[in-house]
Amino acid sequence: MYARSRALPATLGALAGVALVGAWAAWWLQAQPRFDHTARVPVVVLAPLLAAAAIGTGMYTHSDELDRTAVRPWWPRRLAALLGLTALASALLAAGVPGHPEAFGGPAAVRNLLGATGVTAGAAALLGARRSWLPMTAYTSGVYLAAPRVPGGAAALWAWPVQPGPQAGAWLAAVVAYGCGAGVYVWRGARREGR
Repeated sequence: MYARSRALPATLGALAGVALVGAWAAWWLQAQPRFDHTARVPVVVLAPLLAAAAIGTGMYTHSDELDRTAVRPWWPRRLAALLGLTALASALLAAGVPGHPEAFGGPAAVRNLLGATGVTAGAAALLGARRSWLPMTAYTSGVYLAAPRVPGGAAALWAWPVQPGPQAGAWLAAVVAYGCGAGVYVWRGARREGR
């Protein structure tokens, strides 16, 4: 019942679709004659963003009154659902994006998924699940346009979605975003939304 109330089948279908399209785009970019490792940047930025949006909108519940008045706390279910969907999406994206870890491959896609899912989960708690995808989309768009071409340095912290895979600062920023956003969502749940 919990899975159906959170539209889990639709979320799983959306994650599978994002992973398939992301894998196709990554392989197509790799097959181009003028390919280099930076050509995969749109894939490792957009595929995790779309997967996080699917996870975030799946946090909407039609029965928030029941959630608030339940005898047992809901936070273990919210935590299990969030961790399970994040792990599944990470595995799908890591398998679908080819490339070396030092380039824009699977590790960068997993890192971006963690950060984007954390921001989306926090936004679901503050703005509501239906609008949870907006803050990360706006942030990623700004970073994609404003990030410096040379990776590393201070930009690894604020421009983590467009950094290569092994950048320690980018991983730190993404893991902190995931931990904070997931913590707020697990504790509070998605914000109640009007009909």
